[in-house]
Amino acid sequence: MYNDQFFQKDAQIVRKIVLIVCIAVFIACIAIAGGSYFYIKSALQPVDPDDRTPVHISIPIGSSVNDIANMLEEKQLIKSSLVFRYYVKLKNHVGFQAGEYRLNRSMSMEDIIAVLKTGKVTEKKGLKLTIPEGTQITQIAAIIAEKTGYKKEEVLRQLNDRKYIENLIQKYPSILSKDILNKNIRYPLEGYLFPATYSFHEKKPSIAEIVETMLRKTEKVLAKYERDKKEMNMTTHQLLTMSSLIEEEATEKADREKIASVFYNRLRIGMPLQTDPTVLYALGKHKDRVYYKDLEVKSPYNTYIHKGLPPGPIANAGEMSIRAALKPAKTDYLYFLATPAGDVIFTKTLEEHNREKEKYIGKQ
Repeated sequence: MYNDQFFQKDAQIVRKIVLIVCIAVFIACIAIAGGSYFYIKSALQPVDPDDRTPVHISIPIGSSVNDIANMLEEKQLIKSSLVFRYYVKLKNHVGFQAGEYRLNRSMSMEDIIAVLKTGKVTEKKGLKLTIPEGTQITQIAAIIAEKTGYKKEEVLRQLNDRKYIENLIQKYPSILSKDILNKNIRYPLEGYLFPATYSFHEKKPSIAEIVETMLRKTEKVLAKYERDKKEMNMTTHQLLTMSSLIEEEATEKADREKIASVFYNRLRIGMPLQTDPTVLYALGKHKDRVYYKDLEVKSPYNTYIHKGLPPGPIANAGEMSIRAALKPAKTDYLYFLATPAGDVIFTKTLEEHNREKEKYIGKQ
């Protein structure tokens, strides 16, 4: 009797254990199935629906589906080479052609597969924009207007639209902050539109698409220098502001690292930066020569009358100037002078600077 009760109790415990194990396995299977479904669904979607930057890919003759899948994943045109291979097999896609292609990360997996069956370059004759280093917002607006048919005023209006800028700050928090909303800043995105050549599929993409393509490029470039920026204890806004000063002062022959050292040396001793490009930016016009009367312009951008960095960038700097701002040379120089020939002369004292200035430029 005692043994029967003992075995019945053991049997109940075993049944409970088996039931718990079965339920756990069932839940795990559902979780795995659900996770797999969402993973596969995500993998079939575009890598970045907003990124239409052309990506060149060359498919050699004799490439297998595995080879193509790996190349697409390496170029970040698809999220998973494994899903690509199984999808191709499941849908019975055949007839991939060797060739040179220009795809983009806004394309779905099905779109990419369709293109790879043509054997032809898929790049459309769209829009190409070239933004030179040191270009200012007003100049960028003029370039966009000239190439697209938008009015310059229309471009500038969007670039100054507060709601649009606030939306961009939320969308690109790694580079944009409320610093660009400072009331003293003339154009919030000045300095943030990276100078480069951009290609678009459409002849007249939206202004927002053009602007955000440039912001993504800035984001990509600055990501390489995140550690350097932290070591310099600089915000992105400070970095791009300093970079713009270096960009505007530099000539082809200029040593940007030495120019950066002059600016940092002046900041360290509390001396005004006294850089002419900030005066020209304050005046809102280009001049071949800055006169003493120009230095009196009342503007927060005028570094002759205000110490420290100006409220924001005065131009859109290239990578060389960004790198110089992060890795300045170690010097005792406090002055530099660009000669008419494009050479830059560095000096330690005002007396030396004035002597070189009179020698190469003359008295103002």
